Parts: sequence; structure tokens; C-alpha cells
Amino acid sequence: MFSAAESCRLNRRRRALIAAARELFVEQGYEKTALSEIVERSGGSLATVYKLFGNKEGILEAVVFEKASSGAAMVDEAARRGGAPAEILWRLSESFRSHFLDPETVALVRIVIARSINDRAFARQFFEQTATRTLDALTELFRSWKASGAEMSGEPEVLAELFLGLFVSDVHTEAISHGMGILRTSERLRARTNFFIAGAGLN
Repeated sequence: MFSAAESCRLNRRRRALIAAARELFVEQGYEKTALSEIVERSGGSLATVYKLFGNKEGILEAVVFEKASSGAAMVDEAARRGGAPAEILWRLSESFRSHFLDPETVALVRIVIARSINDRAFARQFFEQTATRTLDALTELFRSWKASGAEMSGEPEVLAELFLGLFVSDVHTEAISHGMGILRTSERLRARTNFFIAGAGLN
């Protein structure tokens, strides 16, 4: 049993190690990053790494899952600010684009894709804690609009899946192609979002 002071110290060390690992994984990739580099950058120790994470794979999981529910949080924040469905979807599309196409997110998705090939449990956990949580939050949002009398040309589950798919496909394409072939402009975002809103009957 750790004392309150020891728990606080370990929590600070944990945050520092995760931050250092994330930076190094993004800069040079997971495979090329050694535990000693993470320790050196964070100012920690190997003993602390083993105590908190067990091994390098444990740090990777902490890095990947630290903000796993951020998509769902963005849905909640967009809804909390209120407005018509189209307005909320516009707000959410901007948040999703910024999050999913952030270079750090794209770099981590590349690592996740590579790791998932040989680790089904990791892949399942990643999917359940990211896409599934975000999809559930979106589905609840569309259900709330339907319950309040909003006309929409599709079931909430289908519309939520289609809307999220716009951004999941972008991050996967970006991760695989390194940005080749598609210019992700504000005009493109506006056209795709407007098309979805019109197709969903929410304009």
C-alpha cells in the first residue's frame, strides 16, 4: 500500500514517462524506441518503468489508451454547447478533423495498425475504447434528436456510423498514405459535412 505522497510521486512519474514515450514513438516509431531513451527523456528510471508498466508494451498501451475516450468527450462537448442538429454536427466535424488528423494521432494510428496485425486482444481493446465509445456517443446524440421530434432520413445507429466513418476513413488513409493524393481543406470538410447533413435530412 502506497502512502499519499508516494502515490502522488508515482503518478507524476507515470505522466512524465507516458509523455516521453509518446514523443519518441511519434518521432521515430515504436520499434526504434528503446526503454532507455524513454527513461532518459523523462528523467525517470528503469525500475519505475517496470513498476508502473511492466515493459515497453505496457507503456505503448498507456500511451494509446490514455485519451481513448476523447472522441466521445468531443461529442458530449459539442452537444452541451447546444444548437440545431446541423450546427452541432458542424461543430463536431471541426473537432473531429482537428483530432483525427493531428500528426500525433496519425502517427499513433500507424503504430496501432502495425501492432494489431499480430495482437488481436490489443486490436479489440483499441477498437472498443476508441471507435466504439465514440460511435455510442454519436448514436445517443442522434437518438436524442429523434426523440425530440427531429426529422431524419435514417436510423440513429446508421447515421452515427456514417458520420464517424467520414473521419475514421480519413485518419486511416492519412496513416497509410502519409498524406498523398488528398488535399484535406476546409472546403472539402464543408462539402462533405453539408452532404451528410442534407442526406440525413437534418438541414
